[in-house]
Amino acid sequence: MINLIAEQNLLAFLPDRFRNLGLLRRAMCHRSYLNENEDMSEDNERLEFLGDAILGFTVAEWLFKRFPEKPEGFLTKARALLVRTPNLAKYARKIEIGPALLLSKGEEMTGARERDAVLCDAFEALIAAIYLDQGMDVVQAFVESILDTEEDTIMDRFDLEPKSRLQEWAQGHGHKSPVYVLLAETGPDHERVFSIQAVIDERPLGIGKGKTKQAAEKNAAEKSLKMLGIH
Repeated sequence: MINLIAEQNLLAFLPDRFRNLGLLRRAMCHRSYLNENEDMSEDNERLEFLGDAILGFTVAEWLFKRFPEKPEGFLTKARALLVRTPNLAKYARKIEIGPALLLSKGEEMTGARERDAVLCDAFEALIAAIYLDQGMDVVQAFVESILDTEEDTIMDRFDLEPKSRLQEWAQGHGHKSPVYVLLAETGPDHERVFSIQAVIDERPLGIGKGKTKQAAEKNAAEKSLKMLGIH
C-alpha cells in the first residue's frame, strides 16, 4: 500500500514536482510487491537499468569537470567508489527512500527497507524516473548536489601519494612500473642523505633526496610528476 506521507517526504528532497507520480511509484516498487498487490503493474527493475546508465554518465561528467588535472586512473577509481552499492544506499537514506518503498509483507518483515541492495536499486530507478519526468538537466542538478558533498571523501581516498600516482601514470600510458635507482649516499652514519632517481622504461626522471631511502624515493616521484606535467 502506498504510504502517502512517506511519498511526500521523499518528494520534498527532489528538485522539482513530478508531473507523473506513477513514475515515482514505479521507481519505489520492489518486485515482491506485485505478488500481493494489484495497484501496480510493473516493478522498478526496468527503471533501475536505465538509471544505472544515467548515473554512470552523470557521475563521470561531474568527476571530469571537478578534477580537471586528475588522470584517467583517478577518475575511474573515484567513479567506482561513488556508484558502489553502499554509497548509493547511503544517498537513498539521505532522501528517505526507505519509508516510501513498496514491498511485500515478507520483504517488510525481513528489513528490506534498510537493505543496501534494495535501496541502491530504488535510487537508480528514481534517477531514471526523474529523467523521464523532468529531463537530463534536472537529473544532473540533483545528482551533482549529492556528489558535491562527497568531494572530501574522494580526495581522502584517492589523492594518492607521489609514488602511487607515478606508478598509476606509467601503467596508464603503457609503461613499466617506475624503478628507483640509488645515485649517491652521503654524510656520516647518523646523518645519511640518499640521492635517488626515478626511471621509467630507462628514461631518467626526477632526482630526490632524503634522510631515508623512502623519503628520497617519494621526493624523486614528486619531481618526476612535475617533469611530466602531472599536478
